[in-house]
Amino acid sequence: MKVLLLSAYDAGSHRRWREGLVAAMPGWEWTVLTLPPRYFSWRVRGNSLSWGRGEAAAILRQPHDLVLATSMTDLAALRGLVPELGRIPAAVYFHENQFAYPRSDRAFDSVEPQLLNIYTALAGDLLLFNSEFNRSTLLQGARRLLKRFPDCVPPGICAEIGHKSRVLPVPLEDRLFDSPAQELRGGRPRNAGPLEVCWAARWEYDKGGERLLEILQGLERQGADYRLHLLGESFRNSPAEFTTIQREFSHRLGRVGFLPDRSQYLDTLRRSHVFLSTAHHEFQGLAVMEACALGCSPLVPDEQAYPELYPFENRYRSASEAVDKIGRMSVFEEPLPVPDFSPYAWQQLGPAYRECLSGLACMS
Repeated sequence: MKVLLLSAYDAGSHRRWREGLVAAMPGWEWTVLTLPPRYFSWRVRGNSLSWGRGEAAAILRQPHDLVLATSMTDLAALRGLVPELGRIPAAVYFHENQFAYPRSDRAFDSVEPQLLNIYTALAGDLLLFNSEFNRSTLLQGARRLLKRFPDCVPPGICAEIGHKSRVLPVPLEDRLFDSPAQELRGGRPRNAGPLEVCWAARWEYDKGGERLLEILQGLERQGADYRLHLLGESFRNSPAEFTTIQREFSHRLGRVGFLPDRSQYLDTLRRSHVFLSTAHHEFQGLAVMEACALGCSPLVPDEQAYPELYPFENRYRSASEAVDKIGRMSVFEEPLPVPDFSPYAWQQLGPAYRECLSGLACMS
C-alpha cells in the first residue's frame, strides 16, 4: 500500500509518532513530507501553500492509496490546491486540538486555528485522536464556536465529525519495555538519599511553571528531602518561573535543561522515583507514560487527559496536595502505584493502526 504521510508541524512527539508508524508498517510504501515546527501561525495557515505550490507539489500529485495527515495540516485547502488528493481516502491524526489550549497573554487571540481544525476534520474521511479528552474537547469547542457565528452555519457539522472519529493513542517505543519496570519505589527512607523527582516538558506557559514553583516552595517549607531534575527545552520568552526555580532551588537541582541525547534522558527517568507533571494542558502526556514504562511513579494534575489514564492516587487537585504526596513519598510512608502502559507499546497498538488505515484505503 502506498501512503502519503503529511506532518505539517513536525514537533518532537509528532516526529516520534510518524517514525514509529513507518517502522511498524515496513511492508507499506511511505512518502513522508514534513515542515519544521516553527512560526506556528504561518505554519498552520500556510502549509497547504508551501506544499501545494512548492517543490512538493509533484509528489502530492503522484498516485497514492491513502493520505495520512496530522491535524496541523490544512487538508481542506490542500485538497483544493491539489485536486488529485481529493480522490484519495484521507485520515487525520489529532495529537492536539486548538480548542483546549489555555489562554496566554502573549498569544494573538484568533479563532482561525480553531476553524482550521474544523475544516481539516470535515475534509478527512477518518479522524484519529490520541485520547477521549482530545476528541471530546474538540467537539465541545467546535459546538461552542459555531454557535457564535451570526448566520449561515450548516447543521450537523459536529455530528459528522463525531461519527467518523475514534480514539487511538500514540504508542510508546517497544524498547522501553525491554527490561522489567523497576519495583514500586514511590518513596525512599531518609537515610537512602533524596527522593529523585523528574519534571520534563517544554519551558512554556502551558506547562505550569508557576504551579511547579508553588510545589517546590511547599516542599521547602515542609523540609522534604528531594532532588529535582528540571528537563526540557527553554526559549527566549520562557516564563520567568523557570529562572526563579534555577536561582532559588539550585541546591535541589540535578540535571537541568534539554538533553539532546535521548538515551541520557531515558537514563534520568530510570533513576527517578517520581515523575511530576504540572501541565495546564495535556492531550495524552507521552513523557509521563514513558516514565511509567521505566518504573517511575507519576504524579499528575487531576484534569485534562490525566483522569482517563491514571488512578486517583496518582493525581492531585492542588499544589498543596502534590506537596503532601511528595513529602510522604520522601519518607516512604505512602508510595504511589506505577500504572502498566505495556498495552500502549507499538507492538500492541500497531495492529490497530494497520487495521483502521488499511480498512480506509480499501474503501476507495
